[in-house]
Amino acid sequence: MFDRRARELCQPVLIGVSGQLSRLGVRANTLTGIGWLAGAGACIAVGLRLWAVALLAWLINRFIDGLDGALARRCGVTDIGGYFDLLADFSVYAGFIVALAIAEPATRLASVALLFSYYLSGTALLAASTLLDCRGIGRFDDRSISLLGGVAEGLETMVAYAAILIVPSSAQWVECIFTVMVLVTAVQRVVWARRALRGAVASTSADIRPVVAP
Repeated sequence: MFDRRARELCQPVLIGVSGQLSRLGVRANTLTGIGWLAGAGACIAVGLRLWAVALLAWLINRFIDGLDGALARRCGVTDIGGYFDLLADFSVYAGFIVALAIAEPATRLASVALLFSYYLSGTALLAASTLLDCRGIGRFDDRSISLLGGVAEGLETMVAYAAILIVPSSAQWVECIFTVMVLVTAVQRVVWARRALRGAVASTSADIRPVVAP
């Protein structure tokens, strides 16, 4: 919901740091890998109930997730880079919840519900992005994959997970609230994609005119 605004605010820092990394020859995919390792470390720390360590690793993961995008835009966005970035994000998002369910058995029902909502929202996102990109619709920025927004995006995920790590006793409630947000996002994406795809079909149909033989 606030991702675009957050990116605008962070751009000066990310551009400055990415410029330094570019001069050092660091590649965006390398950063993505380092960020994924930090995210995986956060998941392991959650499973071990090392909340402070998990919080630090999670915040590092989120910073690098923004930084690798800035570096990619400086050096050239690639399809494989966008693919690995999205795969890294989704695996960490899900791994965090699985680790939480292991560490806090009382959260297991809420964790399953949240993972279910992720499945729906992720399917709505990727299916719509693929179809819209094939038709040249929905290119909102210079990222390699068109991402339909919604109530629950990257910033909201970062805040929700940080809240869980800061106050672990609130995990079940945070998951329930965030599940609703993700489900609303899934509905938003379905509605937007339906309108966009219907518009594309109507536009295509209007361009096809019958040929009358002389």
